[in-house]
Amino acid sequence: MKSKQERKKLILELMGSEFYVPMKEKELAIMMQVRPEDRNILTEILGELIAEGKIEVSKRGKYSLYDEKRALRENTVMGTYLSTMKGFGFIEVDGREDDLFVSEADSLNAYNGDIVKALILPRKTKNGKHAEAKIIEVIERANDCIVGTYQKSNKSFGFVIPDNTRFNSDIYVRVEDSMGAMDGHKVVVKLTGYGDARKSPEGVVTEIIGHINDPGVDIMSIVKGYGLNVEFPEKVMNRVKNVADFVSEADMAGREDLREVLMVTIDGEDAKDLDDAVSLTMNGEDYELGVHIADVSNYVQENSALDREAKERGTSVYLVDRVIPMLPHRLSNGICSLNAGEDRLALSVIMTFDRNAKLKDYRIVESVINVNHRMNYTSVNRIIALEDETERALFPVDTVDMLDKMYELSRLLRDRRHKRGAIDFDFPESKVVLDTEGHPVDIVLRERNAATKLIEDFMLAANETVAAHYFWQEIPFVYRTHETPDSEKIERLAAFINNFGFHIHSTGDTIHPKEIQKLMDEIEGSDQQYMIARVTLRSMKQAKYGTECLGHFGLAAKYYCHFTSPIRRYPDLQIHRIIKDCIRNRMNDSRLAHYEEILPGVSELSSKRERRAEEAERETLKLKKVQYMENHMGEEFDGVISSITEWGMYVELQNTVEGMVRLDSLRDDHYEYDDMTYSLRGIRHGRIFRLGESVRIRVTDIDLFMRTLDFEIVG
Repeated sequence: MKSKQERKKLILELMGSEFYVPMKEKELAIMMQVRPEDRNILTEILGELIAEGKIEVSKRGKYSLYDEKRALRENTVMGTYLSTMKGFGFIEVDGREDDLFVSEADSLNAYNGDIVKALILPRKTKNGKHAEAKIIEVIERANDCIVGTYQKSNKSFGFVIPDNTRFNSDIYVRVEDSMGAMDGHKVVVKLTGYGDARKSPEGVVTEIIGHINDPGVDIMSIVKGYGLNVEFPEKVMNRVKNVADFVSEADMAGREDLREVLMVTIDGEDAKDLDDAVSLTMNGEDYELGVHIADVSNYVQENSALDREAKERGTSVYLVDRVIPMLPHRLSNGICSLNAGEDRLALSVIMTFDRNAKLKDYRIVESVINVNHRMNYTSVNRIIALEDETERALFPVDTVDMLDKMYELSRLLRDRRHKRGAIDFDFPESKVVLDTEGHPVDIVLRERNAATKLIEDFMLAANETVAAHYFWQEIPFVYRTHETPDSEKIERLAAFINNFGFHIHSTGDTIHPKEIQKLMDEIEGSDQQYMIARVTLRSMKQAKYGTECLGHFGLAAKYYCHFTSPIRRYPDLQIHRIIKDCIRNRMNDSRLAHYEEILPGVSELSSKRERRAEEAERETLKLKKVQYMENHMGEEFDGVISSITEWGMYVELQNTVEGMVRLDSLRDDHYEYDDMTYSLRGIRHGRIFRLGESVRIRVTDIDLFMRTLDFEIVG
């Protein structure tokens, strides 16, 4: 009997002969006179040859030798490389649902975020989830500056250990390029070479942030690591100096005067950039809701130094100890902020709703407003939801009456959205309280009350109204899109929830958001609520900006945009310019062509900047949570299993801190991971750990550098 290697050699020789034409497995079996009982061996050998990259199979199931030249022509892709701490990585390719797996040996010298050219290999990962690829060229580097900790090696050189664990190499720095950095200094290093398999990347230190133990250095290292600019360039600040502190008569010319309309701002107690005000009057049985948004575009001229800086920043970044604004404070907290008692320029969307919260009419106007009261969520919640008479007595009767009517409309709008299928994932959010030195002293849950929901409802209504209006005007625009989930992920979700007696229905490759919403309603109050909600959220796509109106799946909305926060989001500012061009009859062929040209780039950059801000915000929050838990080593807490992987499970505590229970710490049994049920099952004793299960843990280890916590199960 021939060995497997001999059989492989025979198959390769056959396929390499000049007379061979690609064949299906059945045809190969006949040609090679494989007995029916040995067909499974042939199938196994063909699979191994594919995995080894020696043969390939066409879409029609025909086998042939792997043709590297043809593969280079047909199977070369461009994408973004995402590395992992373990050395391997993945490539995100636009238009491709699954990411490509890249082994450490095939990653060339690419680093996280690089744009790469890769060859798709004729094999898949062991679990069959990902096609494999080999990077053949780095097209564009994502990072030329890295933040890390300096370590002196000897008198002539040292190394910078990157904070970003996805940058898998220490950076060689000659002593003359170190700026005199000492051991333990956090530094910014500019890369002068990216190294290879035999050589470390090289760089020069361009900034010493401070010693690793100095107050504030930990957060500033994250800020620098994400390339966030804390200070504004001098030319931007010079421009801002010329901005007036008050609204002039000339500024008001041609605007609708709404200064006599009763309106309020409702924000958090510590908010300083107030970019939205709301008003409400009754017209018979109809509600006339006004959403008034700061007219930032009046002060930020297109393509000015200030505008270019705002576009590059993309968004304000809300870190645990500071805000990095998109616009300088003189604008964001001054003339653009809708401060009570001050005349301010605005863009107003005035909407008329009937008693069922159906939109009957609307108008979008340039306005001048004067806010009557600066209110906060806590106070408004006491007035409208708790009906606190002491709180109600603090404000004029007409203001309280207006707030009551707003609460009424808010609930009607929410109910209407719910009926059409809008999904509400209401996970707890937390805030880390710091002392004056930046040390975490407490973690408190953020309250989502009737007042926060009211403002959310009104902003959503304005955003939908504006998006629909300009969609039907067929004008170039920036939409906020949230596409339908991938059918494969929905299939996995359906299979998962079926284990617990829940079901969702999809038609072909599509699912209606109402099905997800019905699922959220069904699981409410059940033991599986937290678990299923988490898995469902992971099945969703990421929202982004784009020039096509693709709808918003999560909101079950056909038309949606971001219009209501131009102080802190660049797409909103861009939309305001489009609106004003239309209102002022300036949307001629030249302006249309201009927007057609620039909006795709604005959308793409804004989406990237949003993701960068979210990652930086998460990292600072995670850092401070880990520092907070440093004082609770060895203590026990109740938590919920929030995620399960092949190497262990994550447990989220009631204060939203998350840590890992590693598989090797579960010593009572040998556990195996079931990726269909997201569970760990003990082989000998049958104990099962499931997503959403309540467990008691003990804090066993803290890694401040990696910002990770290790837990162990108690009992």
